[in-house]
Amino acid sequence: MKFSLVICTYMRPQSLIELLNSVEDQTVYPDEIIIVDGSRDNRTKQVLGQNNFRNLYYHMVDDKDRGLTRQRNYGIGKTADDIDVVCFLDDDIILEKTYFEELIKTYDLHKDALGVGGYIINEIKWHKVEADSYKASRGEYFYDGFKRKDGSRFVLRKRLGLDTDVPPACFPEFGHGRSVSFLPPSNKVYEVEQFMGGVSSYRKEVFDKIGFSHYFEGYGLYEDADFCFRLHKLGKQYVNTAARCEHHHHPSGRPDKFKYGKMVVLNGWYVWRVRHPNPSFKARFKWNFISWLLTAIRFLNIVTTAKPKEAFMEALGRTSGWFKLIFKKPKTANAEQV
Repeated sequence: MKFSLVICTYMRPQSLIELLNSVEDQTVYPDEIIIVDGSRDNRTKQVLGQNNFRNLYYHMVDDKDRGLTRQRNYGIGKTADDIDVVCFLDDDIILEKTYFEELIKTYDLHKDALGVGGYIINEIKWHKVEADSYKASRGEYFYDGFKRKDGSRFVLRKRLGLDTDVPPACFPEFGHGRSVSFLPPSNKVYEVEQFMGGVSSYRKEVFDKIGFSHYFEGYGLYEDADFCFRLHKLGKQYVNTAARCEHHHHPSGRPDKFKYGKMVVLNGWYVWRVRHPNPSFKARFKWNFISWLLTAIRFLNIVTTAKPKEAFMEALGRTSGWFKLIFKKPKTANAEQV
């Protein structure tokens, strides 16, 4: 298979170079690397000019194409005609040597795959459990022979009977599911409904039918879930936990906590309705109840964390987003093609 790597970047030249160095070490190398730079200075262009990466094509975009979803659509348009798979990586990712080998192999193993996600290994500590009959405590999460510490939010939700009723990386009718990070490092391939856009890939043919939505401007929180849920209506998607990488969260380019909290609620509602356009009354109640529960936890974090101001501003943002839903809900794009 011939595949392209599209990297959308913004004001992170050093992180980008570290990613490209890990791409250079791959056992299987991209047929083209397309850099879509939304930076407001020339530092990224200058740093790339000081290096010599194979098959690399650089594009700087202006305001009309700036922002994650717009830059991704721009990058897709620059791929060669004979490309089979388009891969996307965030610019603060570092790959293990066999990342692309394992990722592309998945399309051969699963001929029906329209998209395949990679697997981030440095954010969660998992433990292998030998006993098949292992019973996780309330403070643990157990899946497919592995356990990890469960988040306090999920522990509380379990106490209230509000935990998800579907596997990780799938989306229950009431939303608020467990993400890809709840899939264990088993080296297995799992069928999913969503995966992270920063370590994603898709057959190029899917972009003849759908693209990344313009609803998600700038930082684009949950834009990857939106795309996956629309793709889910067309065919199957997988995560290969052997396609491993590390995510080194770079602080630049991220929104302030008030805006982030507002996006969590508004964009969260949006993608929920893309996946489940007509949820039952019970599902609606649970979505709203969990949203308020998570907001209350962020207010509580004002006195329980070392960053009380951040917790307060995010909680205010979540509250603002929820009240905005009362008066003006976003128009979901179930039929949207861009």
